[in-house]
Amino acid sequence: MNRVNIILAAYNGEKYIGEQIDSILNNSFTDWNLWIFDDGSSDGTGSIVNGYVLKHPDKIKYICNASNKGLTLNFLEGLRYVADCKREMPEKESSKMQEYYMFCDQDDVWMPDKIDKTYKRMKKLERKYSSDTVATVFTDAEVVDEQLRMIYPSFFQSSKLDTKKKDLAHILMENKLIGCTVMVNEALVKKITILPTKARYHDWWIALLAASFGQISYLPEATIQYRQHSNNIVGNQNFLGYVKKRISSLQMQKEVLHKT
Repeated sequence: MNRVNIILAAYNGEKYIGEQIDSILNNSFTDWNLWIFDDGSSDGTGSIVNGYVLKHPDKIKYICNASNKGLTLNFLEGLRYVADCKREMPEKESSKMQEYYMFCDQDDVWMPDKIDKTYKRMKKLERKYSSDTVATVFTDAEVVDEQLRMIYPSFFQSSKLDTKKKDLAHILMENKLIGCTVMVNEALVKKITILPTKARYHDWWIALLAASFGQISYLPEATIQYRQHSNNIVGNQNFLGYVKKRISSLQMQKEVLHKT
């Protein structure tokens, strides 16, 4: 048996979070649990999420953080929290279940086959190297505006980022992974023994772990509608602008290596 645990980091997401949850509920792959970690929302996010929890108590969990952690730690601490919960399951149940983990933004829309396609790529990777190998899968994304109108059919074609360069040396300089497309296996989660309080992005930290200890696989298909809007914490244009600025300066590259 296999199960996918989806970690959604929420913060004042009332405008889009319902649409995102609906897209997960509509996925063809059904063996999943959605864990929503609210980082101190002051809008109607909690009310919306609790409505879904009442309808799907066996599928959706809602956790409110005691204090604001910020995006990166909300994702990474959420990931470790879920993994710890799974390890505390009764021995008979936990021994039958193989756990996988995905990250989810509150304002995107998942394609109906996102989980299934990513999961199948992960299993292919594990068959090649073994399930004990640290493994991460990431995919392409369709970049859309607030009304889900297409801006670019492919994030990676528009960004000119080379998805073939996934070794540690290149990942240190340039993150390739879009966090909201990522799946990791249990072997990778076990490597998160220390939470990086100064890490820039959760997906970059995951990429560094996978490049250092295992394997990264890219699925060249868009599995989400990656919504761009004025309140994005990390969006397509912000991400690309940051990358272009960073690679243009040797001094900035040195600072990135130090801070990462």
